[in-house]
Amino acid sequence: MPSELEYLDLLAREAALIEFERPVLAARTAGASGDRLDELEQAKLSALRVRALLERRRRREEELSALYDTAGDLAGLRDVDAVLRAIVHRVRTLLNVDVSYMTLNDAERGDTYMRITDGSVAASFQTLRLPPGAGLGGLVALTGAPYATANYPTDPRFRHTHDIDEGVGDEGLVAILGVPMRLGSAVIGVLFAANRAERPFGREEVALLSSLAAHAAVALDTARLLSETQTALAELSAANQVIRAHSASVERAAAAHDRMTAVVLRGGGVEDVAADLVGVLQGALLVIDADGRALTTARTPDSPAGLPEPAGATVEEAVAASRGEGRSVRRGDLVIAAVVAGADNLGALVFRPGNPLTDADQRILERAAQVTALLLLFRRTVADAEAQVRGDLLDDLISRPVRDPEAVRSRAARLGLDIEAPWVVVTAGDDTGDGLGQRAASWARTFAAGRRGLAMPRDGRVALLLPGADPAGTARLVARELSRTLGRPVTAGGAGPARGAAAVAGGYREADQCLSALITLGRSGSGAGAADLGYVGLLLGDRRDVAGFVGGVAGPVIDYDARRGTALIRTLEAYFEAGGGLARAAETLHVHVNTVTQRLDRVAQLLGEDWQSPDRALDLQLALRLHRLRGPLGDATT
Repeated sequence: MPSELEYLDLLAREAALIEFERPVLAARTAGASGDRLDELEQAKLSALRVRALLERRRRREEELSALYDTAGDLAGLRDVDAVLRAIVHRVRTLLNVDVSYMTLNDAERGDTYMRITDGSVAASFQTLRLPPGAGLGGLVALTGAPYATANYPTDPRFRHTHDIDEGVGDEGLVAILGVPMRLGSAVIGVLFAANRAERPFGREEVALLSSLAAHAAVALDTARLLSETQTALAELSAANQVIRAHSASVERAAAAHDRMTAVVLRGGGVEDVAADLVGVLQGALLVIDADGRALTTARTPDSPAGLPEPAGATVEEAVAASRGEGRSVRRGDLVIAAVVAGADNLGALVFRPGNPLTDADQRILERAAQVTALLLLFRRTVADAEAQVRGDLLDDLISRPVRDPEAVRSRAARLGLDIEAPWVVVTAGDDTGDGLGQRAASWARTFAAGRRGLAMPRDGRVALLLPGADPAGTARLVARELSRTLGRPVTAGGAGPARGAAAVAGGYREADQCLSALITLGRSGSGAGAADLGYVGLLLGDRRDVAGFVGGVAGPVIDYDARRGTALIRTLEAYFEAGGGLARAAETLHVHVNTVTQRLDRVAQLLGEDWQSPDRALDLQLALRLHRLRGPLGDATT
């Protein structure tokens, strides 16, 4: 006979619902009394209630487990789409529906769009968009309240549209439950559970779906906050990098300022500023003057940047642009800063950086250009002052009789000059009549100072007193260099060597006369001493150095005759007396014409092939006459 204990066994092994009818049927078959059947029926009902309670608790356990898993997903949020897909899938599983899906509000377009589906098969449904208030989802999004329908196509509570009904129809959905996804008081989307057959949705199902919707809203908000946090961190990182770069630039600028200030205070020069600048900015630097010539260079030892070229249209244009704009300019891989003082152009800094320059780095370069301008002005001021003192001494030596030689020697010694040493006096000018101008005077002072000499402008020309004993060579050097500087022919006459203060005035007169003679003779653009002018130099020279003139013009021939016992001098005299006729000269000498020819060939070897040119021939005839006079007199000085 069946007993109530069988129901406990059924509950213990979680038997199917149909099996709970078996004890009652078995007792009725066995002919149990009515009371016994009533007792078994009551036991069955009690067992079924217990089974229902256990089922609800099991389902609740699954729901809580799903919620717990969802909370875990939120805690370890890495991929918001993965979390949302998991939530939608759990809706489908826990509510035992055919389809679950999620829609989100589109703030820009003002409608709701499908974000995630699970179990959907219709493409039209998966791309569905709901206008505000349309359909069940639109109503939930608009009101913020849950809505459920056992048969959506026939439910008149919702505003049906063609697109929504077509999408729902393509998917075959009938029963739909939708709950709002809230963030505070705002609805950001709707979470749905839907079935392809009619079915009601209980209160517990609405509560479960609402819990999952709350988790989905949290996931979206967390993802938003995470994204905003990451963006903020990225912005903070970028700002930090900017601040650090700016701080480094400020530190470099401060260091550069301190170093360049120290250069000025300790009396350093442009070279020191250049070295400090490349030490701060890293690269290769060229400092040029107003004429584009290199003043100095500096380069970081390990820098790959090569030194810039001082000349070129690009550099010239960039210097002009920097001067006009009042700041440094970039041209290719070069940064150029003009060195100016007011309207005075002093040169430029041409920098090839080893690393990209920031704006602050360019300000450092511009500050270096200002310091360079200051140092060049200092240098110019000192040079001008010293040149004035030196020029005053040279002017006094030329213009005034030397009454106190010791005072002059002391005055020269203070300038580092030994006035008793041999000196060459040079004057330079041109044939334009306008004079050489200030630029030539500045060049002369610089040229003389570099050789520990004196220079001054005088009567449109420049006068220089330079150490040495070669007036002709020094005059040629001055003419060549000054012509190159001014870009036009400049002529220079030299005299000397002069020893002692009293000899300078005479040397100046001779050099000035030599300069005038060169211009008169059509030799503009050249340099020479009195000895180079032949008989003209002999007439100009104050010392009348006849022996020097004879030796300079005919010395090789005279020496040859003295060594070899030949008659080249006599042959030349006969040749000139015969007016250049070989036959007449041969008759005078009582030799064959071929002998005269051979002797003249020897003269050409000794004096040069141009010895018969008009100027040289005239000098040679005068030298031969003076040589003849010196024979019986021993020495002729006049």
